[in-house]
Amino acid sequence: MRKEFSNIIEKLGTEDDKIVFLTGDLGFNALENLQKTLGPRFINVGIAEQTMVGIAAGMAHKGYKVFCYSIAPFTTFRCLEQIRIDVCFHKLPVFIVGNGGGYGYGIMGSTHHALSDIACMSSLPDMTCYVPAFSDEVELSVKKILAENMPAYLRLEVSKNSPVMQEEPMQGIHTIFDPEDAEMTVIALGPIINNVLSAIENTDSKNKIALFSAVKIPFDKMNDKFISSIRKTKKLLVVEEHVARGGFGEYIALDLLNRDIHFDKFQSLCAMYYPNGLYGNQGYHQVQSGLDAGNIQRIIKEWLNG
Repeated sequence: MRKEFSNIIEKLGTEDDKIVFLTGDLGFNALENLQKTLGPRFINVGIAEQTMVGIAAGMAHKGYKVFCYSIAPFTTFRCLEQIRIDVCFHKLPVFIVGNGGGYGYGIMGSTHHALSDIACMSSLPDMTCYVPAFSDEVELSVKKILAENMPAYLRLEVSKNSPVMQEEPMQGIHTIFDPEDAEMTVIALGPIINNVLSAIENTDSKNKIALFSAVKIPFDKMNDKFISSIRKTKKLLVVEEHVARGGFGEYIALDLLNRDIHFDKFQSLCAMYYPNGLYGNQGYHQVQSGLDAGNIQRIIKEWLNG
């Protein structure tokens, strides 16, 4: 998604001279187009992410729209106090961009993994989190962020293009498929949905599964098809590359219970940190947490045959 993000910032930065891009010494061989196009509005602040957010808040106070870019844990956990006090309490248009969400940086280990970033960022006042599931949703996310002109967090990962056209871009929950005879409902946050799609494609029960994609927290509005599917199937499987506490599973469960919507079966598949104390690539960690396509397929079969 980094390429798609860079391209849309370059395009919009050409059209709007109030857009500023700050990087914490990241982007070699990836963001040179932005440096060339934005000129003095492209600033490498060095390995000083907390300072980067403070600078961004000051510029936003003067009327600029500022993107702060680095590896996801560096722009969130390391800068949390600055984001909370300097940005959110003043409702400033500072947009935190974290590349490599979840286990995206693989073998580089826990210092480079962002497994509770959504929990931290979504708890801040007036902060909206965007987690595009597919590469072609990055542009929609950036345009929505700029239109709202409020604090935002954009979590980028590796993904493919969406298998469907989005009927309501960046509202919160997108419908991937919703068959009339569905017997279970699945919702995934972000690119982990590609593992769900692989699992479903390898079963002969695609017409029995309603699949939805969550791309924004909080929602602008609830997806009516999603609500109808849960009421009909009474089974909800949530999949996210984030820990359970403060994650999407907790968020959606609370939202549905507040709407007095109940289910007979509920399970949340999430990141389990490091069950065996070892580090590996992203696929390795997904297997360790049961987020791989094979385990998702196993659960789907159990639910449909149970």
